[in-house]
Amino acid sequence: MQAKETIPVHIVVYPGFKALEAIGPMSVFNYANMHLKASGHAPGYDVTLVSTKLGPVPSDTLMSLDATSGLPASRGLHTVMVVGAHEIERVLGEQPGIVTWLQKVAPGVPRLVALCSGSFFFAEAGLLNGSRATTHWSVSDRLRKRFPRVDVQPDAIYIQEGHLWTSAGVTAATDIALAFVENDYGRDIALSVARDLVVFLKRPGGQAQFSTVLESQVPGQPLVQKLQDWMVANHSRSSVRMSDLAALATMSERNLLRVFTQETGKSPMEFLEQVRLERSRIMLEDLSIALKQVADLAGFTSDQQMRRAFQRSFGIAPKAYREHFATSLRSE
Repeated sequence: MQAKETIPVHIVVYPGFKALEAIGPMSVFNYANMHLKASGHAPGYDVTLVSTKLGPVPSDTLMSLDATSGLPASRGLHTVMVVGAHEIERVLGEQPGIVTWLQKVAPGVPRLVALCSGSFFFAEAGLLNGSRATTHWSVSDRLRKRFPRVDVQPDAIYIQEGHLWTSAGVTAATDIALAFVENDYGRDIALSVARDLVVFLKRPGGQAQFSTVLESQVPGQPLVQKLQDWMVANHSRSSVRMSDLAALATMSERNLLRVFTQETGKSPMEFLEQVRLERSRIMLEDLSIALKQVADLAGFTSDQQMRRAFQRSFGIAPKAYREHFATSLRSE
């Protein structure tokens, strides 16, 4: 166990903040405290909600959270998390005090975190100039255009640049909080929290922030949508060929390749492989399923084919992926 003293965590909220980005980390730190207590240790985290004004702060939902403190001085700060908002550029204009405060306290904060579109506050304060950063995929282009000195990397789950951290879409706030727990109190405590919340301890980085299946649900040409739905439902059939998809679409393979690629940016077979990879990643989290069985259930012709696909997409073999990201125990 690395940390020996309780770590203060200050979560910065303001009217219109994304509720889940505050509640996710709060839940992670609360569960960590529970597991630490059960292990005979003192609580690891002391979480405080702060804002420019005390009292209830309305979120993007029907929920309000109580800010029990104003924006604190830098002395005594350790982990500061600034949440994002849907209309972040409007909020940025309404909350200049947060930007000024960040400029003042940033040098003295060991761990300063921008959650989702909260990265706009960091960029406005000049903290991200010349640094890599990520944000919610829907505003990554706006972040890049508004702050050209920031190296925006929209496919990352989270990025660390020294004491500065930025994270991706809303649920990535939970990912980054789990990373802190693992760093502060070890993998066992973090893994226990992940199991409680039924989430991955670590999602693989270097990939899009939304899944292939979710991406396929974005409205497009009805024919392409039909084929995507069919591939999601039939990914386990290892015998699927381009000719089968062309027949289902009642068009030539050449025309299907053109239409599908133009609509999705992937060929039909590339899309099918991504669906299979996604399914296999989920199954690899369960240590009770053998690698060959994972390959078969995902629709790969062999575990060797699955390994080659993993290497192409993730730069890691399925076995190594399992060793890094498995969050389930083998059944007794």
